[in-house]
Amino acid sequence: MENVSKFEEPLKRIKHFNEFHTPVSLERQKEQGERCMACGVPFCQNGQIINGMVSGCPLNNLVPETNNLVCGGNWKQAYERLTKTNNFPEFTCRVCPALCEAACTHNLHEEPVETKENERAIIENAFAEGWVAANPPKVRTGKTVAVVGSGPSGLAAAMQLNKRGHLVTVFERSDRVGGLLRYGIPNMKLDKSVIDRRIAIMEEEGITFKTGVNVGKDITAKELTNRFDAVVLACGASNPRDINAEGRDAKGIYFAVDYLSSVTKSLLDSELKDGKAISAKDKNVIVIGGGDTGNDCVGTAIRQGAKSVTQLEMMPMPSEERTAVNPWPEWPRVLKTDYGQQEAIAVFGSDPRVYQTTVKEFIKDKKGCLEKVKLVSLEPKKDEKTGRMKADVR
Repeated sequence: MENVSKFEEPLKRIKHFNEFHTPVSLERQKEQGERCMACGVPFCQNGQIINGMVSGCPLNNLVPETNNLVCGGNWKQAYERLTKTNNFPEFTCRVCPALCEAACTHNLHEEPVETKENERAIIENAFAEGWVAANPPKVRTGKTVAVVGSGPSGLAAAMQLNKRGHLVTVFERSDRVGGLLRYGIPNMKLDKSVIDRRIAIMEEEGITFKTGVNVGKDITAKELTNRFDAVVLACGASNPRDINAEGRDAKGIYFAVDYLSSVTKSLLDSELKDGKAISAKDKNVIVIGGGDTGNDCVGTAIRQGAKSVTQLEMMPMPSEERTAVNPWPEWPRVLKTDYGQQEAIAVFGSDPRVYQTTVKEFIKDKKGCLEKVKLVSLEPKKDEKTGRMKADVR
C-alpha cells in the first residue's frame, strides 16, 4: 500500500516558515489501524538495539493497541493509551523519525503502517475535543524539585514529578521555554504554538518556569541544592562538535544550532524583520553534515533565498533498497530524501548532497571572510571496537 501522507509542494512551502503537512482522511487513518491488526508479531513497540542501531519505538508506545482503537473509532481511549508511554505526542508526531514504522512487520514486503500519522491524529483530536486539559495533583508532597533545562527531557521530568505531587520549578537560560524543541528545530517542522499550547497546560497544573536564568552563573549549584529538595539536570547537548581544519576562524562559519536558533528567534520576535537572523540570502551555502540537522539547515537557507546550497555527507550514498547485510527489522540504511533536499531539488534542479567528502581547509579572502573551501575524499571503514562504520581520509 502506498504511503499517501500529503505535504505542500516544495516551491510553495519555501515561501514561508509554517508547517506544511496535510492530514490524511479519517477513512485512511482507520484503514491504517486495520492494517496494523493484520500483524502476527509486532516489532514496532519495543525499542531495542540491533546491530548498533535502534529498532522500534524507544518510548515503548503501545502501537498495536492505539492503532486498534483508531480503527474502531475509539479516539479518547486511543489518546489515553498513547499517553501512558508518551508525555508529548504532539512533539513526537512531528519530529520523530518513526522508528516504529521502520520496524513494522508490513515493512518487510510493503509500505509500513502509518503509525506516526495516526499518532498525530490521536493527539490533535484530543486537543480539539478538550481532553488534553490541566489536571493538577490533588495532594502535594511538600517536596520541591528544580529542573535545569526545558527541552524535551526537562519538560517530561517536570510533568512526571508534578504528577507525583512535588512542586517543580524549571530553569531555562533562553528567553523562551522549549530548549531544542524551541530553537533547534525549525518552525516548519514544529510550529512553536504547539509548544506554547502544552506549556500553558503545564503552568495550570502548577509547574513554574523561569526563563533567562543561566544555572551556574545567575544561580549557583549550591543555591539550587539549598533551595530545593532535589535537582534534575536536563541540560541537553548544546555543545556542538567542531571541525578541525585550517582557516576555521574565517568569518561566515556557524554551528548549525546557532544558525537555526537565530532564525527562529528572529521569526518569533519580529517575523524576521529585526535583521538579527544569520542570513543565507544570495549566498553560496555549504552545510557540513548529512543528518536531520543538516537537512534543517538546507531547508532554512533555501527559505532565506540562498544562491546555492551544497550538503556534504561523510558516508557513501546509501542504496535505495535494503541490502542483504541490513535485514528487517534493523533500521533501514537506505537513501532518504528529506524535505530540505526535496526543496533543493525543486529550486536548483539537483540533490544538494555530495557523498564521501568533508572540508579539509577553509580559505579566507583579504577581509578574513570565508571565500572557498577545499574538500577531501573519504573512505568508509568499519570500527573494529564498535562495529560501526567511520570515514577516513583517502
